[in-house]
Amino acid sequence: MFELIKDLFGFVKTRKKFWLAPIIIVLLLLGGLLVLSQGSIIAPFIYTLF
Repeated sequence: MFELIKDLFGFVKTRKKFWLAPIIIVLLLLGGLLVLSQGSIIAPFIYTLF
């Protein structure tokens, strides 16, 4: 999993496509938020945001 993230940022760095970095970061944060909130009591509040 971490190797994929490392490869993505390596691609952004070598190809000079820095506009992709914020998109990747936001997608990773949203995915992490959904995974962490899946079994918690705050899940209904997070799902109302979307």
